[in-house]
Amino acid sequence: MRIRSIAEGDLDELQALARETGVGFTSLPDNRDFLAARIASTVSAFEERTPVDQRLYFFVLEDEETGRLAGCCAIEGQVGREIPFYHYRLGTLAHSSVQLDLHRTIDTLFLSSDHTGDAEVASLFLRPAYRGVDRRHQRNGALLSMMRWLFMAEFRDRFPEKVLAEMRGVFDDQGRSPFWDCLGSHFFPLDFDEADRLTGLGQKSFIGELMPKFPIYTPFLNEQARACIGQVHEQTRPALAMLKQQGLRWEGFIDIFDGGPTVEAYIDDVRGVRLSRHCRVEVNPERHPKADRPRWLAATTDMASFRAAWLGQGPDAHDVVTLDATEARRLDVATGDTLRILDTEKEA
Repeated sequence: MRIRSIAEGDLDELQALARETGVGFTSLPDNRDFLAARIASTVSAFEERTPVDQRLYFFVLEDEETGRLAGCCAIEGQVGREIPFYHYRLGTLAHSSVQLDLHRTIDTLFLSSDHTGDAEVASLFLRPAYRGVDRRHQRNGALLSMMRWLFMAEFRDRFPEKVLAEMRGVFDDQGRSPFWDCLGSHFFPLDFDEADRLTGLGQKSFIGELMPKFPIYTPFLNEQARACIGQVHEQTRPALAMLKQQGLRWEGFIDIFDGGPTVEAYIDDVRGVRLSRHCRVEVNPERHPKADRPRWLAATTDMASFRAAWLGQGPDAHDVVTLDATEARRLDVATGDTLRILDTEKEA
């Protein structure tokens, strides 16, 4: 398994991935024209023909044996520059009455675009067939999630100070969002799927046009909707756990539609950025990789031919990492090249 940038020939496989993502996965809609445009945008970004603040870096996890795409992930260089980027910000209002000797604090939701200009890690999806604990599929999800930090560390000057990730919110067994049913549905003459589809296609102006500009008092929401605030879909919990391990945290921002949390951090504080480092490559065809749980993550240092994969072992005391022939081919490197590596189990 290896990570690479998406290519124009991946459109059919990308659309197949989009059909498997399920409700609430806004950033990968099942729309062929939209997906083709994302691929074209990514190709332009990796060739550095797009302005830095408009770049989309889209990656795929490729099964080398079958040629199929096992999953995907992405990095938005900066959000909200061309299309408004909205959240609700959870706040508190205090009310008191001297005459009655009463004091109350009430949670509120404010329409916000505070994250304009931040980078975003997004579109993380791994096909069910590639999730598991067997050797071949071990830590595929971690590979997809953590390789983005190596990419951002290697090309740090292309990114702003902060990074965020929007997490999918809570849905019931029928695929309905209690948060949407209680709040958003009253302001948008659309069902959730249609509003979600439009947002995924980048048509977000209707949010600012139709949502109220005054704070929404959360006691007006029903119990089921209030319980969704800042909570994630059960399938999103592993992804959220990995982001928290990297140092991203919830600061009170939630998704407009489903109430899922937005986690964030300063890029330079992210564990994978801080702890990754350069090592020199030495290829030894006689070396056989260890059969342990994957631990060492490696990424190449050239944007146009970027690759990432697990290694069978880490570097020596001189920061030389020895690869076997298969690993060298997977990453498309040779003796004397440089890799950025990360010990994913090292304590921060």
